[in-house]
Amino acid sequence: MVIQLLQLGRISYTEGLRIMREVVDARKAGRIADTLLLLEHPPVLTLGRNSSRANILATDAALAQRGVEIHEINRGGDVTYHGPGQLVGYPIFDLRGDLPGKKGPHLGPVDFVRLMEEALIFTCKDFGIPAQRVPKRTGVWTVPGGSIREKKLAAIGVHVSQAVTSHGFALNVTTDLRDFNWIVPCGIADAGVTSVELEAPEDTPVSLALASNSIARNFGRVFDRQILAYETLDELLNANATPAAS
Repeated sequence: MVIQLLQLGRISYTEGLRIMREVVDARKAGRIADTLLLLEHPPVLTLGRNSSRANILATDAALAQRGVEIHEINRGGDVTYHGPGQLVGYPIFDLRGDLPGKKGPHLGPVDFVRLMEEALIFTCKDFGIPAQRVPKRTGVWTVPGGSIREKKLAAIGVHVSQAVTSHGFALNVTTDLRDFNWIVPCGIADAGVTSVELEAPEDTPVSLALASNSIARNFGRVFDRQILAYETLDELLNANATPAAS
């Protein structure tokens, strides 16, 4: 069993959606195996199915002046920010496949989110950061200490269609956190955001490339799969991989 991996670098949100949808169609048709897309976006705000426009604090004019796009999409969750220094992952998985913890004909979406959180927690640990889940709050968070509350390191929001997942997670690696002032992140007003760069021990190397490699490795670890990396989208789509679902 494998996870196909494609690291796309920095691409526009529109192009990322186009590629994601093409991969989703291929996964639904059984032409490829479960796939993980890793990428970075220019500054953009996305509104999930449960979002409130009131959670965008900046005016349309201010966002336009900074070249920030707004996209309404079909993932779960509220408003979130993507931008430089943030690692975005789109896991395109068939939930009917051989997945950890599956007890029925398919793995539940919430269980899939928990597996993603586990991979992200392992990646934070790779950088020396204790990380955790927080009850009733999706994503990955720092472990609080003393009077310091937990802060969000990674946001998660997925969509499932015909048992195939899309969208995914966003891990703040070297992100300029001032950009989060444009929104109420994920609609949560009483908790802040942080980054791997800020939370890692001093002298710990931190980069998007290191985080991307760690995420890929930890997805393989959590989902008990071999990672097969591809250089281009065409190479991935034409790999004739055996479908993971049975």
